[in-house]
Amino acid sequence: MLSKQNSIQRDQLEMITLDQLVPANHLVRKIEGAIDFTFIYDLVKEMYSEIGRPSIDPVILVK
Repeated sequence: MLSKQNSIQRDQLEMITLDQLVPANHLVRKIEGAIDFTFIYDLVKEMYSEIGRPSIDPVILVK
């Protein structure tokens, strides 16, 4: 139970990146290095409008 005597500090901030969370030998890193996902832009360019709010990157959606 938390009380005023508890010495846990909740206001500490830890900065971490996704690169730190994914190991160097993980399958995702191998796929990223082997496949060029930019071909997706040509496949979906007719489905995205130039006006309006910016959309989510289609490459991110596919990944």
